[in-house]
Amino acid sequence: MNFSYYIAKRYLFSSGSSNAINIITSIAAAGVVIGAMALFIVLSGFAGLKEFSIQFSNYFDPDLKVFPESGKTILFSDIQKAQLQKIEGIAHFSEVIEERVFLRFRDKPFVANIKGVDSTYQNIVITDSIMVLGTWLRNHDAEVVIGNGISRALGLGVNDYRELLKIYVPRPGKGQPTDPTKAFIQEKAVNVGIYSVNDELDEKYVFSTTTLARSLLRLPKDKVSAIELKLEASADEDQIKKALQELFDNKVVINNRIQLNATLYKMLNTENLVSYLVVTLIAIIALFNVAGAIIMMVIDKRKNIKTLYNIGATLSAIRRIFLLQGSLMTVLGTVLGLFLGGIIIALQQHYGLLMITPTLAYPTKITVMNFVIVFFTITIIGGIASLLASSRINQRLIK
Repeated sequence: MNFSYYIAKRYLFSSGSSNAINIITSIAAAGVVIGAMALFIVLSGFAGLKEFSIQFSNYFDPDLKVFPESGKTILFSDIQKAQLQKIEGIAHFSEVIEERVFLRFRDKPFVANIKGVDSTYQNIVITDSIMVLGTWLRNHDAEVVIGNGISRALGLGVNDYRELLKIYVPRPGKGQPTDPTKAFIQEKAVNVGIYSVNDELDEKYVFSTTTLARSLLRLPKDKVSAIELKLEASADEDQIKKALQELFDNKVVINNRIQLNATLYKMLNTENLVSYLVVTLIAIIALFNVAGAIIMMVIDKRKNIKTLYNIGATLSAIRRIFLLQGSLMTVLGTVLGLFLGGIIIALQQHYGLLMITPTLAYPTKITVMNFVIVFFTITIIGGIASLLASSRINQRLIK
């Protein structure tokens, strides 16, 4: 066994000559354990929060979405539809007609977006997972599905045929209309369902058939606002994007799910990074107790150090003893902290120790990457602290 490692292990697991040394060493070891545990819990909490936040985009957003590079519509002819179906890796696609509209129900106004979708839209988005009341569109052109927020704002339920929802858009043209009553195009529809995703989306969309949306917007059949696509599991996203750009003569913008939610992903990643840095800073302060404990141990073992030097141990070997002692303390404390942190997260997942609402536990997620990040963060900081402390051993100490 390596000489320095053997002595370091003996020093680590043996008591010092005074209670003060033992207390300082115990505090340093506890700091390592608590630092590793706290960092792991924070990272697991943010991993769970990120997964919880983006699950809504997984329900609602397609794998790829094609937008016009300029203007509001894309020319999408029957020939292009046939060519798009032949692109390898595309499982389904759906035409989308979208525009800002004005809603009115029983003299209550609301501004939202109409989103006209075809019958294949249910292959892109699992509509059953977002419906909370009523049914999805049944290809009847006088039906719509609204968000929960719109329903509350208008006081509109489902299948109310006594009074229909009125949908308005400005009539296309230039100049100021001479007859205000003819300034808007109006369509009426019955609401057959209510969906719920999150507060923002619940107040944003009114779903309709593409026929109703085209009629409202006076849009020809070969133009769409966007095309949403679902890819096969083994699809090459980059190759599909390239094929789509060729199909539309490089006049479109193609975004994947992450790009569609770029602001959300950026916010979550920034919060995660800031939290990691804050907890790491706290861990640095706690872990430098290891340096203090090593220095106190050096002072406590001064006679032993002189003896080791006199029987042939080099100065570098003696320094290595205390470097290894601090490193061992850090590694063992980190492993214990990760173990305790894992237990706490597992208890949170199974028993909901911390609740956001009476029915919703704070989301957490255990990942291998979090174990790796915490282990290397704490051990590197502890190693640096041990190195600084062991470097204090010099010739004056052993004479």
